[in-house]
Amino acid sequence: MPNPKHRHSKSRRDKRRANWKAVAPTVTSCSNCGAPILMHRVCSECGYYRGKLAIEKKAVA
Repeated sequence: MPNPKHRHSKSRRDKRRANWKAVAPTVTSCSNCGAPILMHRVCSECGYYRGKLAIEKKAVA
């Protein structure tokens, strides 16, 4: 297996790692009830996805 012949500098190493940053998840509001939801997921409050009922939610008594 090949090994590096010369040591890479700290700046060269850090330039490679510059894109390792964490990305915050994209949060949007439900078009039906307005609750905050993650993109491309069914709303946990009302059960709607893209304006259509995806899952039936039981009423809390």
